[in-house]
This record gives sequence, C-alpha cells and structure tokens, in this order.
Amino acid sequence: MSTTVDSIDSAAVDTAELEQVLDDGRPARTSTPRHDRTDSGPRRRLRTATLDQRFDLLGALAASLALTTLLFGWFLPLSGAVGWFVVAFLLFIGFYALLVAIRSDRQDVKDRIMTVLLASAGVILFGALIFVVAYTLIRGREALPHLNFFTETMELAGPLDPLSLGGILHAIVGSLIQIGIALTITIPLGITTAVFLNEIGGRFARFVRTIADAMTALPSIVAGLFVYVAVIQLITHQRSGFAAAMAITVMMLPIVIRASDVVLRLVPGNLREASYALGSTRWATVWHVVLPTARSGLVTAIILGTARGIGETSPVLLTSGVTSVLNLNPFSGPMISLPLQVFDFVKSPEPNMIARGFGTAAVLLLLVLALFAVARVIGGRGPGQLTDRQRRRVSAASADDLQRMSRPLAPEPPQPAQTQPATALPAPQEPAS
Repeated sequence: MSTTVDSIDSAAVDTAELEQVLDDGRPARTSTPRHDRTDSGPRRRLRTATLDQRFDLLGALAASLALTTLLFGWFLPLSGAVGWFVVAFLLFIGFYALLVAIRSDRQDVKDRIMTVLLASAGVILFGALIFVVAYTLIRGREALPHLNFFTETMELAGPLDPLSLGGILHAIVGSLIQIGIALTITIPLGITTAVFLNEIGGRFARFVRTIADAMTALPSIVAGLFVYVAVIQLITHQRSGFAAAMAITVMMLPIVIRASDVVLRLVPGNLREASYALGSTRWATVWHVVLPTARSGLVTAIILGTARGIGETSPVLLTSGVTSVLNLNPFSGPMISLPLQVFDFVKSPEPNMIARGFGTAAVLLLLVLALFAVARVIGGRGPGQLTDRQRRRVSAASADDLQRMSRPLAPEPPQPAQTQPATALPAPQEPAS
C-alpha cells in the first residue's frame, strides 16, 4: 500500500512540473522524492585556515621577528633594513616548517612551504609596484597641482623658472601621436602574423616564429640605430615623430606576435571543426569563431606591447630628437615624448627641473593606466558576452521574428486552369494492297 502511495505522489509531482514548464516556458526546479531526501551538513570552506594553521603562521612570524631583533640588536654586529627583512623572512620559513612538521607529514610540510613562498612572491611584486607608483607621485607632487603643467610647453620656460611656468603638453601630445602610429601598424600586422602562424603553418611559419622569438630579445638601442639608418639617413633626412613611431613598432611587434600566437593556440580545435562542419570557410571561421574566442587574450597581448613601446627612451632619443615646442606633424621636425622628456628633465641639477621630471613620470604612469583601462573595456568581455546595445538589438530582432512567424498565412490566389492545346490526329493510312 505504501508503494502505491509513493508512486502516486511522484506521478503528481511530475505532472505539476510538466504543467509549470508548459505554462511559463521555464524548466521547473527538480524535486527529490521524499524517501530519497537526506539532511546535508554545513558546507566546508576549503580556503579557510584552521586554528592550527593560524597558530603555526602567527607563531612562526612572532618567533622570527623576535629572534631577528635579538640578532641585529644584541648578538651580532648586523645592521640595515634590507638585511633585517631578509634574515627575518628566512627565519620565518624555518620556524614555520618546524611548527608544521610537528603535526603533519613531509608532504604537507612541502605544500605549506610552497604556499608561503608563492604568496610571499606575490606580496613582494605587488609591494614593489606600489612603491614605484607612490614614490613617483610623492616626488612629483610639487609639479602636478599646477594646471599649466598640463596645458603649456617648455618653449618660454627655463631651468630657473618656477613650476608655475611651463609644462609638458608637447610631450603628452608627442607620446600619443607616436604610440597611436605604432599601434596602427602593430595591431593588424601582429595579429595577422599570429593567425598565419596558427591557421596556415608550414616551413615558412617556423621561420617567422624563429625571427619573432629572436626579435623579442632585441636591444632597444639596436632598433633605434636600425630606424636611424633605414628611415632617417635614407628617406626623411631628419628626426621626426614618424621615425620614432617606427622604432617603437620594431620593439612592440615581436611581443604582440608571440603573445597573440600563444593565445590563439589556446582556442579549442573543436570550435574550428564545428565551424567547418557547418560549411564555413577558413576566413569566416577565423573572423567569426577564432578571433572572438581569443579576444580577451589578444587585448592582453596588445597591452603588453603598448607597455613595452610607450616607455622606450633610447630609440626615441635617436629618432625623434629633443624639442620644447609643440609639434603636431609627425613627418616634419623633432617630436619629443614623455620618457624622453623625463630623461631631459632629471639630468638637470635644478630642483624644479627634477620635480618636473618626476611629475612627467607620474603623468606617464597615469596615461598607461588610462590606456589599459580603455583596452579592458573594449576587449575585456569573454566570448559570447554581449553589450547592452547588442542585447537590445538581438531582443528586437527576436521580437520581429516572433511577430512575423505568428502572422496567419495569406490564402494563395486561385490559379487559372491551363488549356491543353489540341493535338492533330494522325492521317489515316491506306491499306496495303
């Protein structure tokens, strides 16, 4: 009798779920039969440290700080902040391994030590970045509050003039023009080369990949000398912003090619196979499947190339020249950039010029962060993610299709009857005699 009641209950549940799906078009939430339901305990947080782990970490930290203070202040003739931190970190690793080994096996000790080392490496790198940015902003705080620093040039200002006179407008415009020309050449050429290496391949692709790898380690001064000889000495016969953009392009191109090559390799092959199976051509597959899937990684490759190119100084020094006036024509006359302007400022012994140099470096950092933010906004979406405008457009197209398909079909007009042409009867034949 109970089996019959349970079967009736499950049938009623299935019928209710089916009616819900038919009513609102959404899948119903599956329900577990009453006799199969079990009470689950609280979820365990895998990333939360236990009390023993916290004790080992804090105990090792306290012991290392205390012993390092005794070594530097009482037992040994040691001094220096850097040495103090190095000794404290080494002692912390030793004490932490000892405390973990009391309750755990050898494998757990290795795992905890590697976790601490990796976390320490991340903290050190992030701390170095914060130190560089903070130090640059603090040293340039005297020049940054002045509005003329962003709206004027150094045409009428000298080393002894106050910070309320002169600015770096010419360097900002020069950097934007040079990096804009370099990106215009590098992005299509670098991504096209990466597509060739992955989608076409062959012996020539191996040669191109080898050249790109070799150019990645090319010194920047060599790129500047190459552009100086090939462009300035043979074609333009003068330093210009275009020549500096060519030198920046030589430095950016191999990084964009190699990074894009690695990203395109990560695109699953079954996506290409599915596109080919639907009858798509190779070009359509690359344009509509491969590149949209790897869009976020390609943006990262462009960011890496931009970071390498926008901070170059030596190739720009050889190709663009130094000027204190605003030049908007990249094909005529010298055009200075922000890194070269920093170099020109800080080599002066005057405090105001050094403050201008650190202020220019801070502006360069902020400009790079702004470019990275714009790049992330443009290409930071994953494959298949639509913007609000694209989502509205798709919804409008779906509504139009639904309205079009819901219209009743118009009756076909009656077709006139077709008259068959009369066929001539064959002539009677005479009987043979």
